[in-house]
Amino acid sequence: MGFTKEELAVKLREMYKEIDDHNMDLALDFNDEKNAWVIGLTKGKHELTTHLEKQDADDCMNGIKCVYLGVQIGQFVQHFEEDEAKLG
Repeated sequence: MGFTKEELAVKLREMYKEIDDHNMDLALDFNDEKNAWVIGLTKGKHELTTHLEKQDADDCMNGIKCVYLGVQIGQFVQHFEEDEAKLG
């Protein structure tokens, strides 16, 4: 791996603006057993844990978006916005 988790976090925030636009907390850890990054997103009581394969993370660092991760983030945003609308 030619990058740190901090560098990957910065790149993910650049590529997926929803993370900062919705003030989500982002946590990253590399899982050697799965050879993948474990990504945790939290917004209030809402949590999403997903995986980013090493190759997808490498691609991300090279400016290539991971469609799967984008869909996951989009669905996460939709779910907490729906919950907030119900409460509001």
